Formats: sequence, C-alpha cells, structure tokens
Amino acid sequence: MDYIGRFAPSPSGPLHFGSLVAALGSYFQAKSQQGTWLVRMEDLDPPREMLGAADLILKTLEAYHLFWDGEVMYQSQRHSIYQSQIEQWLTENKAYYCQCTRKQIKANGGYYLGHCREQHLQAEGCAVRIKVNTPITEFYDLKHGKTAIPQAIAEEDFIIKRRDGLYAYNLAVVIDDIEQGVTEVVRGADLIEPTGRQIGLYNTLGQTPIQYLHLPLAVTENGAKLSKQNHADGISIENPIPSLLQAMQFLGFTLPESIDTAKIDEIITWGIKHWHLTQLPVETQITTLFSNRVS
Repeated sequence: MDYIGRFAPSPSGPLHFGSLVAALGSYFQAKSQQGTWLVRMEDLDPPREMLGAADLILKTLEAYHLFWDGEVMYQSQRHSIYQSQIEQWLTENKAYYCQCTRKQIKANGGYYLGHCREQHLQAEGCAVRIKVNTPITEFYDLKHGKTAIPQAIAEEDFIIKRRDGLYAYNLAVVIDDIEQGVTEVVRGADLIEPTGRQIGLYNTLGQTPIQYLHLPLAVTENGAKLSKQNHADGISIENPIPSLLQAMQFLGFTLPESIDTAKIDEIITWGIKHWHLTQLPVETQITTLFSNRVS
C-alpha cells in the first residue's frame, strides 16, 4: 500500500513553532517513504477561527517549502457528509441525542456516565453521542509502542455533534482520513487520548484502523503547550531557515555545520534523506526557548 500522510491545522491563527514541528514530522515521514503528503484545513469551529488564517497557513507552508500533494480539503465544505453518517448511526441505534450539560457532567466527576443513552430524546437542544460498546483502552504508537488510554475516557460515549450544531473533531477527522486514503497519522502528543476514540470509530465504520505516530509537544517553561489558544506567535515567512533548523533539532536531527549556509530546498531534501523514527525524543513534551517572534 502506498503511504499517504497528512497535516491538518485549524485556522485559528498563524502557523506557530509547535505546528511547524507537527508539519515537518508528518512531511518527513511521508516523503522519506516516497509517499503522498496532504493538507486538510480543520475549519469546523467558526467562532475560534481567525479571518485569513487558512490562507496564511498555506503561504507559510509554501515559504518553508512544505509543498502538499493534490487539493487542500476544507472540513467546512463537508458538513452534509458528516450529517449523513450521523443520521445513519441514529437510525441504527449506534448514536443518540443527549441533553446533559457540561455543568451536569462535571458534577458527576467530569465524565459522561450514559445518562441519556436510553432516553430516546429528540434533536432539539441536544448533542449527539456515539455508543461506545467496545472501548479502546490501548493502541500501538510507532514511537512509544503500546500506549494506554485512561479507562474513563475509553468507556465514555463521546460527542460527535455538539449542541450548537458544530461537528466534533473525532467524527470529522476519521471520516476524512478514510475518504482521503490516509495510511498513517503523524501529529502532536496532545492527541494521544483521542486516538482510542478514533480507532473505535474506524471499527464502527467497518474500516481497518490506521497507524499513528505522536511527536513530542513544544511547551513553554511553565509547561503550557505552544498553541494559538495560548497566544503563540506565528513563525516567520520572510526568514524561515532559523525556525526550520530549530524545529528539525527539536525533532532529533543532528545537523551538520554546513547546513547553516544551505538553501531551504537543500535543507528539506537533507531532512527527508536523514529522517528516521529512532532519532525522535522519547518525551511526549519538551520545553522550548523558541522566541515565537515573527522577524
């Protein structure tokens, strides 16, 4: 089977250092196997999106010579596909409407305990949950090996469509990965826990689960993930090489001195040639002193 990987940013802000690490890791993993590298825009949550961020992210990838294959997929254009699958599951009694609020769930220990599972509620004012009858409590990560999922998370009937009508990440990402033929997902370690839910959706859909590789997260000195929500600044488009080299070092590359004078396409080609999973740090998060300043 030909390798197909992808990078799927959300357009809630410019590409920051942590996202660059994820983009590079997925790109090198795909291209080192002569594979296809796709870009998908996870624009499912309009209230969190920044005007123009999607185009800015694509321009940034181009500036770093991370050129994608094929057309960019936008999740905002695929609502009818997600809805059709939800309606099928509702008809098959594999999903149901839930009226429980976050406050109620928090009062019950923070995990949904199936209160609405057999209530046969109607759609108005409700979220939609998938029934989890066979919890996924562990999976194999290509770097970390056998990886456990907390039992309470694994057993929880989770939301696939929110009360406000927005489609959930876990639903959309699995449907899209299947449609695009993705064979392996390379992403940050903050998404280890949802992996069990996504594997469960593959099983529910009668599909063979794919492989997963989770890269270490870039965190600040106080342990906060570099993210748009934490106001991480965008990386430079005008002067990409310093950020590129730092991200490669973060991913475990031992860079030759001569690379400082190389052109960006030469650096990317070198990275593809020398990429291997054993170089990756074993930690799931690493403190970085990256300034996150656009120069």
